[in-house]
Amino acid sequence: MVRSAWGRRRAGPHNPSARRLAASGARLAHPRTASVLIKSVLVANRGEIALRVIRGARELGIRSIAVFSEPDRRAPHVLHADEAYPIGPARAADSYLNIDRLLDVARRAGAHAVHPGYGFLAERADFADAVTAAGIVFVGPAAETIRAMGDKTEARRRMEAAGVPVVPGTSEPLASAREASGVANEVGFPVVLKAAAGGGGKGMRVVRRPEEVPGGFNAAMREAEAAFGDGRVYVERFLDRPRHIEVQLFGDSHGNIVHLYERECSIQRRHQKLIEEAPSALLGEEERHSMGAAAVRAARAVSYVGAGTVEFLYQDGEFFFLEMNTRLQVEHPVTEMVTGVDLVEWQFRVASGQALPMRQHEIPLEGHAIECRITSESPFDGFLPATGVVGELEIPGGPGVRWDGGIARGTEVGLHYDPLLGKLIAHGAGREAAVRRMKGALRELTVGGVSTSAPLLSLIMDEPDFRAGRISTRYLEEHPELFRAEVPAATRRALVAAAALLEHRAGPGRASPRIRRAATPLSRWARVGTATDSPRPNGR
Repeated sequence: MVRSAWGRRRAGPHNPSARRLAASGARLAHPRTASVLIKSVLVANRGEIALRVIRGARELGIRSIAVFSEPDRRAPHVLHADEAYPIGPARAADSYLNIDRLLDVARRAGAHAVHPGYGFLAERADFADAVTAAGIVFVGPAAETIRAMGDKTEARRRMEAAGVPVVPGTSEPLASAREASGVANEVGFPVVLKAAAGGGGKGMRVVRRPEEVPGGFNAAMREAEAAFGDGRVYVERFLDRPRHIEVQLFGDSHGNIVHLYERECSIQRRHQKLIEEAPSALLGEEERHSMGAAAVRAARAVSYVGAGTVEFLYQDGEFFFLEMNTRLQVEHPVTEMVTGVDLVEWQFRVASGQALPMRQHEIPLEGHAIECRITSESPFDGFLPATGVVGELEIPGGPGVRWDGGIARGTEVGLHYDPLLGKLIAHGAGREAAVRRMKGALRELTVGGVSTSAPLLSLIMDEPDFRAGRISTRYLEEHPELFRAEVPAATRRALVAAAALLEHRAGPGRASPRIRRAATPLSRWARVGTATDSPRPNGR
């Protein structure tokens, strides 16, 4: 038995799941390209993912360079980086989305590489092009790959050619509402009109009857143009109650591609994920093998290099290609928990020209992991965005619990950026154990000063359909009772008392308490993303 760097068992020939899946990934080849020594990296992001990348760089002895907008000047990722540079005001277009300013910092700081994280510029082909043109390593796939997969109709064409199942529909943009009506009648209602350049639910309209097509087509075009500067629209058959299952991929510059199993991401609100799991409780060995093999074919179709994800919709025993995400996913920690693989480390190694460190049959699949996204939203008030200053902050710990966060006591939570505050991850021997551990972790988590999604997530952990794995992308709309949950009188009194105590403890003139957590976490994963690690010397 071989052990990984994190002390987790690697899979070998004795692992039946790994044996079945070995055929869907390539054997490692001997290096055929020169390696690039990465000594420093500019992290072109903020929040928890910036902190995650900074810590990953530190593990490899890579100097980290942070950037920050005016509201983020005291953010944890700034304090923990080796160097940090201002890049502009709060408006993302003037800071985190400003390619010229980011590259200026990269040059001045002597960055050997740029890591885009997720969101912002992570899937912008022009950013990857600009970084490469500046003679800097882009930690991600080639710009051509990003461009091809960002165009949903082009992606469909490539997937069809590679033998990857796609939802029935068009692989070319629609020229008019009349053409859309004709295709919709052929495909069969309901259908969904989708932005060719889109994602995240923008530029989408579900059409259930023929007379709705013209209005839906025009609305989707307008929204796509406004959101992406590209009004092209295509049509697909609409799946009413699918499950959203995605496969984590990794490719290197030597032609090797492996997958690291699947994640279930079905619990969503308006196409934004709330809870993710690995592996899916739905799939058996045959389906896991088929989906993994299809994902690898998808990656080979675009000569994929780096971390990526192929998203599928699953319904009635069939799965269909949805899209490819050409970046590290928000939910990557659940994959790390069940495989023992540090995906950020792999990103740096692949970007430096190294071959993948593991073959397909060496990648384990152990236990079950669940991730809850902790966002600054009020779920019982229509998910209204919440603002404030983080007060008391208690991070859960203990065996199998991990927190990837981007906040600390005193962090100002505003409306400028994504509401994600952190991700709470729990791992157990099986799904039931992971759910039980997550329930305890959510009870321990305290984020004072701002409303969060944690109360809703706690309710979901106890909901019978969720506990039984009976979920789909319509889970939340099919369980409105979760949003009408009555808080018992005793609990209300306890909350009022707790709020008063927190206000007293955080009163004027008092020293800021350190974040509390378990004294002896199970592993380094329990510390990744916390705000109490000793900061590195800051060179800003």
